[in-house]
Amino acid sequence: MDKLKKVLSGQDGNDDLNVLQAASEASTLGWGTRLKAFVACFAVGVLCSVLGTCLLWVPKTGLILFAVFYTLGNIASLLSTMFLMGPLKQVKRMCDK
Repeated sequence: MDKLKKVLSGQDGNDDLNVLQAASEASTLGWGTRLKAFVACFAVGVLCSVLGTCLLWVPKTGLILFAVFYTLGNIASLLSTMFLMGPLKQVKRMCDK
């Protein structure tokens, strides 16, 4: 919003922040908030995975529903760990050899 105000007022100064630094500054959450978000996101992931497994036996569309819900559950579970360590650190750890 501040950047939009600067552009509209004619004060378009080039900020030296790159995208990762801006994302890091925007995601300043307290430890309690991070833990609550992790638990909520992980619970949604587990719920989607279990729901997908239960929908596997639905006639005709069961396999498609299983694939969609199980995939969403796994993605939500992986994303939940980003609340604990932050997205940049998560990606760095995933790419380490």
